[in-house]
Amino acid sequence: MKVNRFLVICLAFFLVHVSVKAQNPIIKNREYPQGYFRSPLDIPPQASGTFGELRSTHFHAGDDYRTQQRVGLPLFAVAEGYVARVRVQIGGGGNSVYINHPNGFTSVYLHMHEFNAQLAAIVKAKQYELQRFDVDISLEEAVVPVRKGDRIGLAGNTGSSQGPHLHFEIRDTKTEAPLNPQLFGLKFPDNLAPLIRGITVYDLADEPFSEHTPRRHLSLQSAQVLPVNGRFGVGINTVDRHNGTSFNNGVYSIELLLDGRPVSTVLFEELSFATSGTIHSYIDYPYYILKKTRIQKSFKDPNNPINIFHFLEGDGSITLTDNQEHTLTYRVRDVHGNTSTHTFKVRNTPSYTPVRQRAPGTAMFSFDSENRFTAEHAEVIMPENALYDHLHFNYHQGSRPKGGYSMMQHIHNRFIPLRESYELKIKPDSTLTDALKPKAIIVNAEGNSHGGNFEDGWVRTKTRSFGGFYIAVDTLPPTIQPQNISENKNMAATNRINFKISDNLSGIQSFNGYIDDQWVLMEYDPKSRSLWHTLESDLQKGKHRFRLEVVDWKDNKQVYEVNFIR
Repeated sequence: MKVNRFLVICLAFFLVHVSVKAQNPIIKNREYPQGYFRSPLDIPPQASGTFGELRSTHFHAGDDYRTQQRVGLPLFAVAEGYVARVRVQIGGGGNSVYINHPNGFTSVYLHMHEFNAQLAAIVKAKQYELQRFDVDISLEEAVVPVRKGDRIGLAGNTGSSQGPHLHFEIRDTKTEAPLNPQLFGLKFPDNLAPLIRGITVYDLADEPFSEHTPRRHLSLQSAQVLPVNGRFGVGINTVDRHNGTSFNNGVYSIELLLDGRPVSTVLFEELSFATSGTIHSYIDYPYYILKKTRIQKSFKDPNNPINIFHFLEGDGSITLTDNQEHTLTYRVRDVHGNTSTHTFKVRNTPSYTPVRQRAPGTAMFSFDSENRFTAEHAEVIMPENALYDHLHFNYHQGSRPKGGYSMMQHIHNRFIPLRESYELKIKPDSTLTDALKPKAIIVNAEGNSHGGNFEDGWVRTKTRSFGGFYIAVDTLPPTIQPQNISENKNMAATNRINFKISDNLSGIQSFNGYIDDQWVLMEYDPKSRSLWHTLESDLQKGKHRFRLEVVDWKDNKQVYEVNFIR
């Protein structure tokens, strides 16, 4: 009897990869109130980012609401409560409001364009009191009570936002842990199953995870049985899509099963700011550095304190003890329950020998103890728990970079992430004169500052990255470029004085403006390098003297002074 070859291939593909659009129950650790919170905007909800989404340095702690590419849409309190905190950051969340609700949750609104009049007055008073732009204000319950639907300000693009949107969070008030807002019923239209882009198998053996760990990126169409030998782990490249958008959003859960038995379950239900930076250990960080592709590992590095694993058998790695075929299944869901699965076969095969490369290490570093390494021109002091795994640490000295005041010091390489900072000391050469020592800093191979100060014959700093480093100096003050003011200009027709500011190396430390020797508020957007002062309505008519002082992190100061007429 002949079997149709096409039907056999189709059946094999169906068994290997199944995408189910039906909504299935999701795993939750607790129940959440439904209908208690309203939308923070009065437009149809559409997401450009979701809770748990993988960002470059952290897990995304909220949902990003699109604002029709506009700044200035009204923002509303999602429920009754009181404003417990209002904040202005340079970068980060920009203008932010935190509202405590009587049901034990806190709603958070970031990147706001402006606060409502009551909050704006509170913020401005504190800015003048402290004589600084960035402020963080805690408020008592009776100061600013709000009702559900009260306008708290306007949506915007402040802080580190890369475009107009609202970053919205719901936190547990007591623990401050961010929770998935869609679990409260604030969902975005989505009947699309998550997209599984790829599966990777890692031949781990007993070696620390690194760029030298053998990787096999599987074809999703293949039905072949994959040989394994010894301890191995699995990772997945997956994203979620929503109706009507092309954004790659975060999934809700990732389950890995061996013959139907759970091995690893990741759940983006709750996050912790204390462990958000561990994303570099959660993903295949070396592969991300090389390919800018994020593979989520279903096994855990031994010193990763991450809290998103709902279930983990051991460390999530697998060792087969027989020679039978075994079935591995990935099941990925979004918060609606839309589900995709991918299944493949593995077999323990003693004849399979992974190709394993290992760079010679200068020293062996342990994650659970302090590690020190000293060379003639460099020293590393790494505290306990700074590493996610043991490390075959490597060091070598390179040539002297152009404009440098030391040789290039290669402190391991850029493929290994760090959990905590370590102390790095570099010995300068004789060209670093006494006059330059206060201006010395450590920069990486790309010329980016990692800070630092000269002390006891070394330039020392604390950094949370490996790579090439050398000593440079910053002797240049920041630059100030006036945009709409000049000597004796009549400013009666405008309400703002605008500048562009920048620094060549160490970065902007402070900026202060003065009118007639009285401190005035300067507002700053680091994305556009824009700095401005909004002229007060009660500023008397006539001639005034404006002064702007901008200082970088090596205390180089630039001063701009000008007379203007109001």
